[in-house]
Amino acid sequence: MTSSDGETAPARWTKATVYADMWVDPDDDPRETDAARDDERGILLEDLRSYRLTVEMKCAGLDAEQLARRSVPPSTMSLLGLVRHLTEDERHVRRIMTGEDAPWLYRSEDDRDGDWNGAVADPAVVADAFRRWRDEMAATDRMVDGIDDLGATNAGLSDLGPEPGGSLQLRELLVSHIEEYARHCGHADLLRECVDGRVGQ
Repeated sequence: MTSSDGETAPARWTKATVYADMWVDPDDDPRETDAARDDERGILLEDLRSYRLTVEMKCAGLDAEQLARRSVPPSTMSLLGLVRHLTEDERHVRRIMTGEDAPWLYRSEDDRDGDWNGAVADPAVVADAFRRWRDEMAATDRMVDGIDDLGATNAGLSDLGPEPGGSLQLRELLVSHIEEYARHCGHADLLRECVDGRVGQ
């Protein structure tokens, strides 16, 4: 993530480790916890937490230019663009599930790829992107915490039909959301390796 001054942190996630091919030493990996995974909700939420942290770790220790670098041409993807894109996805999950009035932050009719295109090498843009991402993740978590039944169906307009409501269960939305993060973690691996050669788990 970033600190208030726009720098990515914590840098300890990018320090040299005793395992040259790993991102962090296994004992320091923040994705490994003793959180309960003994029911469906626990499994889904732990997987989502782990993938979110993976994106955060892949961005750690980079400056604004590195985060905004389109390092796998001809793709317009960058790590900063990825954070902005996932911010939009967090809002989209809530739009579908609850019908929340959460308009796009970066995309528009004129620029449907605004989340990627607006990811420029400006420390203020970086700080704003990470702040918004944190806020949107927290809002999604509050929504999920407020719904007891994973079988509850959506109230908002889904991508699967012309009318809002009833076509998707919360569990389906969470699985789709996890899938989106997992897919983009693979992109983050390649983007980060091209920026500074860092590879790892």
